[in-house]
This record gives sequence, structure tokens and C-alpha cells, in this order.
Amino acid sequence: MRVLGIDYGDAKVGLAITDALGITAQGLYTIVHKGNDKILLKKLDELMEHYEISTIVVGMPYNMDGTKTQRAEVTEKFLHKLKCKYNKIKIETIDERYTTIAANKTLNFLEVNKRKKKEIEDTLAAVYILETYMNKK
Repeated sequence: MRVLGIDYGDAKVGLAITDALGITAQGLYTIVHKGNDKILLKKLDELMEHYEISTIVVGMPYNMDGTKTQRAEVTEKFLHKLKCKYNKIKIETIDERYTTIAANKTLNFLEVNKRKKKEIEDTLAAVYILETYMNKK
């Protein structure tokens, strides 16, 4: 069984998944949904058909002081949709405060050009969300 990591954003969503043994996390891709969760949920349906996913982990945006951001409300609405649609799958959240920063630092270190960076930063952030979850387990 695999764990799916989601970096949920206003316009783009990064996705990552564990290997079948739950040891490593790999980036899948970034979905451009421009605020339309139907597009995202359709892609998630395709992933559910292709992989045996036991858990979905969504990054929850917090302020540096630990309080929820305004963006957290939007993320919570998305979580509600996930819980209604995939009610047999465990759905959890993880603090995503530093994942985008870490993704950008990694891409800068690797000297990835700006265009390519925009394409993969959300996927890499999803990998970091998933790794954080895995490390807590």
C-alpha cells in the first residue's frame, strides 16, 4: 500500500507517492487546476485506479507562530472533499511550513532554470511533505 503526498495550492498541486513498501518518496507531477478541484479530483481518481493508496497526506499551511493561515481554510475545504470522496482511505495533514522553501533551495542548488523550476517546485514540495510524514511514522 502506498501513501500519496499532496502540496495543495491555489492554481497548482504537486503530487508525490511512496514506493510499494513505503520506504521512499518520489515526485509524480504537478497538476494545474486554477482553483477547479474537479480537475484535481479526476486526476486523483486516475491515481487511485493505478496505485493501491492507503493514505493521503496533505500539507497544511501554518504561520511561523503555528497558527493557521488564511490559505488553511481553503485547504480544509479541499480536505473535506477528499474525506467525502475517499472515505475508505486514511487522510491526514502535515505541517508544510518549510517545504516550498526547501524545494526552492534544492532547485537553486541544482541550478535548475526558472522555467523548469516553476514546473517542478510543487512536485518537489509534495515529496518533502511526504518525507516529513514518513519520518514522523
